[in-house]
Amino acid sequence: MSKINVSTLRKMKNEGTKIGALTAYDASFSSLFEDNGVHVLLVGDSMGMVLQGGSDTLAVTNQDIAYHTKCVRAGAPNTFVIADMPFMTYSNVADTCKNAALLMRSGANMVKLEGGEWLYDSITALTQQGIPVCGHLGLTPQSVHVFGGFKIQGRELEQAQKMIEDAKALEKAGAQLLVLECIPSALAKQITDAVNIPTIGIGAGNQTDGQILVMHDLVGISAGYIPKFSKNFLLEAGTMPAAVKKYMTDVASGEFPAKEHEFN
Repeated sequence: MSKINVSTLRKMKNEGTKIGALTAYDASFSSLFEDNGVHVLLVGDSMGMVLQGGSDTLAVTNQDIAYHTKCVRAGAPNTFVIADMPFMTYSNVADTCKNAALLMRSGANMVKLEGGEWLYDSITALTQQGIPVCGHLGLTPQSVHVFGGFKIQGRELEQAQKMIEDAKALEKAGAQLLVLECIPSALAKQITDAVNIPTIGIGAGNQTDGQILVMHDLVGISAGYIPKFSKNFLLEAGTMPAAVKKYMTDVASGEFPAKEHEFN
């Protein structure tokens, strides 16, 4: 597999080729994912729940992400790797640059930050320093206590409009990718059409430029709970390699996510 970079992802958006992404946390699984054609791997702070057993993502540290980024990069030298910036590691521009630098040195191609227009200065500073940025809008798990739980975002007109404006602001600041989580599919399409950068959805319908799932959801081992927007591909495919291939095929064709995986 050829190395994937931001230009590859932008070209895929422009050509209408779907981007397939998964979370990854170690060398073995990242190698499996690269061998089966996954374009993007996210070293997610989701590890706080699926690896560490927490009820949210807030306990994950930058050192945790850096360690697992090194592991993922070792297993997937050619895949595009995004590293999450954990809770309160980007509360000001100076800390953002310092903490992002550690993740880039650990093997990331890009860092991901949760939030809207208030991140403008930090994203501008990161891109000026040569650090590519992925934005994250919608259900931002680090804000779970503000939301009062893991709830769908963007159903109200005012909130939806603000999200569209935030997406445009993130792109203007220099973000080159955007994750949209748990928002109505119609809103995800509006945002995808409003920006020139690729959008990757999770619980956002199939009209984004790509899809991402937590790898544990893909194989049905997320502590007995499978989110509405996910699907147990292992149950259908029988083996891990076949499950990953099926996921990538279904994303490419638009078969996944289907209507039953969307929010209205």
